[in-house]
Amino acid sequence: MAEPESTVINTNVKQKDPSTALVIAVTARAIFNLEEEHKLYLEKGKEEYTRHQQANQDKPLPPGTAFAFIQAVQYVNEKILESNPAERDLFDILVLSNNSPESGVRIINSAKHYGLEISKFCFVSDKDSTQYLKFHGVKLFLSADRTDVCNALRRGVSAALVFQQEVQAPSTPLRVVFDGDAVLFSDETDQIFQEQGLEGALKYERAMEAIPIGEGPLKAFAMHLGTMCKKFGQEKSPVRTYLVTARSGRDTGIRAIKTLREWGLPIDEAFFMDGAPKGPILAQIQPHIFFDDGLHNIQGAQNVGVPSAWVP
Repeated sequence: MAEPESTVINTNVKQKDPSTALVIAVTARAIFNLEEEHKLYLEKGKEEYTRHQQANQDKPLPPGTAFAFIQAVQYVNEKILESNPAERDLFDILVLSNNSPESGVRIINSAKHYGLEISKFCFVSDKDSTQYLKFHGVKLFLSADRTDVCNALRRGVSAALVFQQEVQAPSTPLRVVFDGDAVLFSDETDQIFQEQGLEGALKYERAMEAIPIGEGPLKAFAMHLGTMCKKFGQEKSPVRTYLVTARSGRDTGIRAIKTLREWGLPIDEAFFMDGAPKGPILAQIQPHIFFDDGLHNIQGAQNVGVPSAWVP
């Protein structure tokens, strides 16, 4: 596949080895708050939007939902390189934008203003930017556009939809929370529940207890995080991962734990909520990002100020 029509390389940032790096692609609207500008684009058109961005190219954009997550990812890289300056298993951040290169100057300047270690910016005008994800070896894609996320998932790339919200940047280390079914795991048990109800789902889980649950859309990304954690040991790791699932610990938790063990995936903390609201425990954890397939859980996370991403 050809190179995107405009890829800008930030030479002030150490370039990562694409064959070993954990590449995360994030859209400009996910990392920065561009809601006013997006509204201008929809109401006044591309030309007026471009004029606005050019006129304000030296005015930093405010942080968006994924901003704190990207900052924490940068912190992990710093700690990895402190431990081993030759390490190549690092995060690499790519910003994708449907902006033209002319109006993208403000996005680059904003990243530099905040000291974000972002090496690549891809401006593809009005094209489907997800066609370039595989080209860059992207392992996780975060976007504020639902169509983008669905296209990425169809292309086999782990992806989630972020909702713009006011968030406070949590402290380090990087904290990532995964839901279980349809996120970290497959949705096989959810499908049984929809077809046969709770009793059918419990019967299925008991029968399948020794069989690992299928892989969910974010399993590969979680495994990459696990690899990074293992370089440090649990106590010194700059990454902490959590499982917060609606599963019952008594009835369906054992299979989940056995699945994580079979995968060799270290999870620092696991919470089996048995259908209870997740907001209170998320408020306590204060993750940099929370992945869930249930919009009601996303709303609960937003209500307590937790940056969240929906996996459709």
